[in-house]
Amino acid sequence: MDSRRILVVDDEKNIRKIVTSYLRAEGFDVSEAADGEEALAAFDRLDPDLVILDVMMPGIDGIETLRRLRVKSDVYVIMLTARAEEMDRVVGLSVGADDYVTKPFGAKELVARVKAVLRRARFDVAATPDDVIHLDGLVVDVARHEVRRDGETVELTALEFELLAALAGSPGRVFSRRQLLERVWGWDFVGDERVVDVHVRNLRKALGDDATDPRWVATVRGVGYKAVG
Repeated sequence: MDSRRILVVDDEKNIRKIVTSYLRAEGFDVSEAADGEEALAAFDRLDPDLVILDVMMPGIDGIETLRRLRVKSDVYVIMLTARAEEMDRVVGLSVGADDYVTKPFGAKELVARVKAVLRRARFDVAATPDDVIHLDGLVVDVARHEVRRDGETVELTALEFELLAALAGSPGRVFSRRQLLERVWGWDFVGDERVVDVHVRNLRKALGDDATDPRWVATVRGVGYKAVG
């Protein structure tokens, strides 16, 4: 049984109740919120391990709620979207969602996604706690979870840090999207592989790196990505 705390946010009461029921049956401690404003207040009060967050809600929608959560937390977030369009997914992932599930979905599938996300360890990079990685003016301090660019601190999300550490730890090695998913997101990740592209784009933006003339993170077309050695 798993006692970790999950916050379910959806304006549809029936969906909240079904998801909550299945998660509680698996031993999770589950709380509910009906909209973004209620979710933000509940998050501060409960400090959940994972948030299941609907995109389309009245008032503060799911994307804006996620943006506000990311200002203060790297909590795991699974987005729910009723739309078939790519935009909801891409925007959600770019803001910092860990995974997304499209409605209608099976409750058992969602529970499986929850378990898969929670099995991922933040900062689970292939380096010893004492490792400090140096890469052309970039310093990745694994023990402190800090990145410095030409002496200045760079603010990264947890996933961006893990992605950078995975690449920088093996400069020159080309990683496929699947390899990066297994290394950073976890071997049992079942979402869209394009989540890697979104986070690489965000990582480059944070570093001030140019995709057309990369200093640190290069694209290997048709294969994946590598750290420039």
